[in-house]
Amino acid sequence: MYGGTFDPVHFGHLRTALEIREIVGIDEMRLVPCGQPPHRFEPIAQRDLRRRMLDLAVEAEPGLTVDSRELERDGPSYMVDTLSSMQAEQPDQTLVLIIGMDAFDGIANWHQWRNLFGLANFVVMQRPGYPAQIPSAIAQLDGVFHVTDRETLRTRGSGCIFFHEVTQLEISATAIRDLIRNERSPRYLLPERVLELIESERLYR
Repeated sequence: MYGGTFDPVHFGHLRTALEIREIVGIDEMRLVPCGQPPHRFEPIAQRDLRRRMLDLAVEAEPGLTVDSRELERDGPSYMVDTLSSMQAEQPDQTLVLIIGMDAFDGIANWHQWRNLFGLANFVVMQRPGYPAQIPSAIAQLDGVFHVTDRETLRTRGSGCIFFHEVTQLEISATAIRDLIRNERSPRYLLPERVLELIESERLYR
């Protein structure tokens, strides 16, 4: 799973999801829009519109799906709750959480963060030129391993950490919103059908 506010979803998100799915050999990549972020401001677009944008973005790519459980849940969207519910639904499947390097470095600030490593394996999106380093708080946990082979990541139930350098697309949702607010076009930064929805709903103006 690959979580985020997706406000709006753009090609940086989509390219990363597709690339990691293919390289790691993940059967299904779920994009999970965050309902209520615990550590940042509320998304600008309403929940149903962010879901619709994601549906449009992945409709032509069968390996990517949208999982809206966090949008349907009240209260803060804690990752531990999301992974726990996924594991309960598919107890025989290995869960893999896709996470950025900055978020991984700060994961000790997440709600019940130690429990995350007993629920899933991690693919950490590493920026080119930056070392693959596990923060000391995580390295001290029992059952956590840095792995370099995809087969272990796919077959070991939880606690594996796999670093991967993703293609860097310098696109951000903040920059897209700024373009729209300043009456400039964000075309070619996000799927055309997503842009059409943004324009029809007059989002981010």
